Amino acid sequence: MPEPTAPRSATPSPAARPVLLSWSSGKDSAFALGALRRDPTVEVRGLLTSVNATHERVAMHAVRRQLLRAQAAAVGLPLVEVEIPSPCTNEQYEAAMRAALAGPLEDGVRAIAFGDLFLTDIRAYREEKNREVGLDSVFPLWGRDTRELARAMVDAGQRAVLTCVDPKQLDPSFAGRAFDHALLDELPEGVDPCGENGEFHSFVWDGPEFAAPIAIEVGEVVERDGFVFADVVPVGSLGSTA
Repeated sequence: MPEPTAPRSATPSPAARPVLLSWSSGKDSAFALGALRRDPTVEVRGLLTSVNATHERVAMHAVRRQLLRAQAAAVGLPLVEVEIPSPCTNEQYEAAMRAALAGPLEDGVRAIAFGDLFLTDIRAYREEKNREVGLDSVFPLWGRDTRELARAMVDAGQRAVLTCVDPKQLDPSFAGRAFDHALLDELPEGVDPCGENGEFHSFVWDGPEFAAPIAIEVGEVVERDGFVFADVVPVGSLGSTA
């Protein structure tokens, strides 16, 4: 697969801090990438993603590894894949993350950036674990009004599809839908427009940071482990079990 070079909005200064971006494959991390690239004090060195080694999919978002790698190519950044087992304990996850970060730390990475928006307990956990290995934490979208932020993502040309829905918080029919103004208009009262409370997760297939869109289609929608998943596949791959 060719590796196109994505556009940059700012040139990092010589003193810019090298960071990895925690990349979920979803809309928040993709929008955070744009914010980081506009900041000349930051140099994004790569993407960091947890992958379920058993099923070859991004943890929780259930995005195929093939599409994750296509995203990294489209935004022009190397990808650090953190392989975790299924099921995975917190201790196993943290050990896998420490092992995966050893190389980037040696290469000079000094911080990890996250697309988190307002959950203070998650932020505190990330900051604590980063400190343990000598890394700072960066939150370029933190505190933004999620109603405005969700609309801004769509208006900026970011294109995403919902890959996972928590049926306890959102109707299963939203799985597989495009993240667009129509969807935002239909979200029930109490559902965060960015899904920050775990209502839904997404896969971004195009946007300002992409050199070219990723051609995808939505396949089977299934309920598993209490969640509803829409299988996003490369165009022409429906019926494949890869």
